[in-house]
Amino acid sequence: MPLPSSARALKKPRLDDEVRFLRSWIEKPLHMGAVMPSGKLLARTMAHYVDVNSDAPVVELGPGTGAITSALVERGVDQKRLVLVEYNPGFCALLRDRYPQAKVVQGDAYRLRDTLWNVLSAPASAVVSGLPLVTKPMLTRLRLIRDAFTALAPGAPFVQFTYAVVPPIPKSLPGVSTEASERIWMNLPPARVWVYRKY
Repeated sequence: MPLPSSARALKKPRLDDEVRFLRSWIEKPLHMGAVMPSGKLLARTMAHYVDVNSDAPVVELGPGTGAITSALVERGVDQKRLVLVEYNPGFCALLRDRYPQAKVVQGDAYRLRDTLWNVLSAPASAVVSGLPLVTKPMLTRLRLIRDAFTALAPGAPFVQFTYAVVPPIPKSLPGVSTEASERIWMNLPPARVWVYRKY
């Protein structure tokens, strides 16, 4: 039985985003964290760790087509608080269209200090990352989290998902607390959310 036109209309943006992701992955596989956008349950789990009552910026790294961005907005994060750091210029244009009140920064999240040096007006209340950390050398990962903590308010979360079984950043960093979500089996592939806080 064919889908009603309203159901087809709801499915179309998701299908379009999947095609965009696949095309970008084929062109530059090491720049993409996944072949497909994050699933809704994974995105909602990541958004859960963000304080909706704060006025401070929320930085999202590698938002792609905005699957996690959408979950942040649905959770109640004001678009004006969002600072979206995206490398792909096509995704930047899409994000500016979908989230006109957010600040979209075309730049390299792995050089976060340089990318954000004149962007944030206050320490961030969260950094939410969809970057493919496990494809990067450990020194690159550690530099990223160091730079993220520089941008964050004390105790604010750095939220990262991974498909890997092991944490994307070691749990034993000095002065950093770590927690992990349950494995999200409904995501394809299954994923886990890791949260790091520096005190």
